[in-house]
Amino acid sequence: MLHVGFRVVNSAERRASRATQDRRTAAEMALPVADGAVELVLVRLEAELAATHELARCLSQDQRVRAGRLVFERDRRRFMIGRARLRHLLAVRLGTCAELVELDYGPQGKPSLAGGFAASDLRFNVSHCGDVALYAFSRCREIGVDVEAVREMPDADDIVERFFSPRERAAYRRLPARERPRGFFRCWTRKEAFIKALGSGLAYPLPDFDSTPAPRGWSLRSFVPGPGLVGAVAVSTK
Repeated sequence: MLHVGFRVVNSAERRASRATQDRRTAAEMALPVADGAVELVLVRLEAELAATHELARCLSQDQRVRAGRLVFERDRRRFMIGRARLRHLLAVRLGTCAELVELDYGPQGKPSLAGGFAASDLRFNVSHCGDVALYAFSRCREIGVDVEAVREMPDADDIVERFFSPRERAAYRRLPARERPRGFFRCWTRKEAFIKALGSGLAYPLPDFDSTPAPRGWSLRSFVPGPGLVGAVAVSTK
């Protein structure tokens, strides 16, 4: 059985812990994880500009260049804070400093540790939705995570027909109209979390598998990380 624990890092905690890198990271790390199998950290990317510059010091040159290509200041700030928070969270688990964390990305964009940390048993994944970043960590087991804001989707029925399995389509159609937005994103986040754990991206045939129950060899868990949000985490059980 997969147990998941998390808490939101709010702006008050962030302001109180901004004095030093260690204090800021410690505030984000206080997670009530039931059995140590999975750790989730939910962060609101709402830091002020001064904090953005402070956090950006640990970013790689490539990440700085990518941030600079973004047109809107809000998007640049969220990009830098999200990547910097990941580096700090990884650094705590690796026993190093954020500037030394090396990352690599698979063909479909799945992140992993690289360089001197490539042999680590730490696995992680990230999802973004607006000003929310959700980070997932596990040891020795592949992991994927997804978070979405529940909302009306004009093309939801078309997406269901194209990407849901026959069983998932039938379950969606049985839902009352008012429950369909949440039902849609509950299923979608489970499928996204699974293919992100695989590292396959949307190249994996989404209609070919059911997200409930989870595919063999995997554990899938849905949860509500905050008001108006739905999330899912997939972890290999082998």
